[in-house]
Amino acid sequence: MTYWLIGAAVLVLLGLLMAQLVRSWRGRGRRQSAVAAPEAAPDDLGAATAETDGFYVATTRAGEPLERIVVHGLGFRGRAVVSVHPEGMRLEIAGERAVLVRASAIRVVDRATWTIDRVVETDGLVLVGWALGDLDVDTYLRLGDDARPVVDALRSLTTPAAPAADPSTKDQHDD
Repeated sequence: MTYWLIGAAVLVLLGLLMAQLVRSWRGRGRRQSAVAAPEAAPDDLGAATAETDGFYVATTRAGEPLERIVVHGLGFRGRAVVSVHPEGMRLEIAGERAVLVRASAIRVVDRATWTIDRVVETDGLVLVGWALGDLDVDTYLRLGDDARPVVDALRSLTTPAAPAADPSTKDQHDD
């Protein structure tokens, strides 16, 4: 009889723990209700300069890799297709609508080793820092063995154009 009582007590405790986890997740979603929704990716994007399958790991507040954004389909890890177009990065997470991170919103492209609940080999994650409305966020992607084409294509979107030569700074020794 005591085994049944112990078993029932453990089940009740596990049920209470699960209820608290769900309550906490929903509370985080309510606190993030002011976070802007990412733009839906249009069907008429320019030709992709790079595309790969991989995993979407997380989107966090910029510089805070433990503060997951859970709203607008960004809360759960999943398989993803990442493509880079002249307009920006198209991110299609399995089960979610495809979103477009505009080139003008991307502020940094880097490599990372960890975020939230994922630790990988050195530089095993691709970090894309971008502006989601008024909030700067970091999106972490696991793109497999050779992420270089995607990283290079994303960096080319963020590289500022070289300034035009200023005729007033011409070398004065040219006679």
